[in-house]
Amino acid sequence: MVAIDGLTGFWDTLFGAQPDPPPLLVLLTGLAALAVVSTRLPWRIARNAVTIAHEGGHALAAVLTGRRLHGIRLHSDTSGLTLSAGRPSGPGMVLTLLAGYVAPPLVGLAGAWILGGNRITLLLWVAVALLLAMLVMIRNVFGVLSLLVTGGIVLAVSWYASPQVQAAFAYTGVWFLLLGGVRPVVELQRLRARGRMPASDADQLAGITPFPAFFWVSVFALVNLAVLVVGGVLLAGPILTDAGLTG
Repeated sequence: MVAIDGLTGFWDTLFGAQPDPPPLLVLLTGLAALAVVSTRLPWRIARNAVTIAHEGGHALAAVLTGRRLHGIRLHSDTSGLTLSAGRPSGPGMVLTLLAGYVAPPLVGLAGAWILGGNRITLLLWVAVALLLAMLVMIRNVFGVLSLLVTGGIVLAVSWYASPQVQAAFAYTGVWFLLLGGVRPVVELQRLRARGRMPASDADQLAGITPFPAFFWVSVFALVNLAVLVVGGVLLAGPILTDAGLTG
């Protein structure tokens, strides 16, 4: 009976809804994420989370389109590489290449949707599960350490932190993924303009489609900005409600 009660309590905690976050918390976590994305050193450190989502997007798209996923590598300079085998062109390859830059904000959008239901603990555990699933495909030491440290932090917050700290952590992380999806696209185009990324995802897409690389950079930017707006509206629900702008 004790075990059953404990299991029931665990599921209630995992899938139960937490109280609505204070509008000030939503606003401050958004500003904190914006500050990290906008400043050099914090971005340099936190960008690894964007790289994890980026390479995870490539990997998931490869699997879903029937390509053979060989492995993922994450590097200390926040770059990454996902290796898959299959046709060098065609829809599967296009979707695999396209998925990288749009993955971080799309993950953030999914997180915003979960937070919209106030299921903060569920969001954190989903994040841990995704990191563990990705871990089995990592093929270098830094990548393994990166995922273990990231997953360990998320797990510790979900297990030991107070509901208020969990909420602040979750909202900051989701805001960061939404906002952090825009800066890499800007950096990509700047590097391309200097001739420093001749094998970027956009250039590879240009090589297997009729569209130039700048077209694909524009697609990345438009998708990520649109997702940022939608995700921002979902996250800002408590603020809009408090201001009397929603029903």
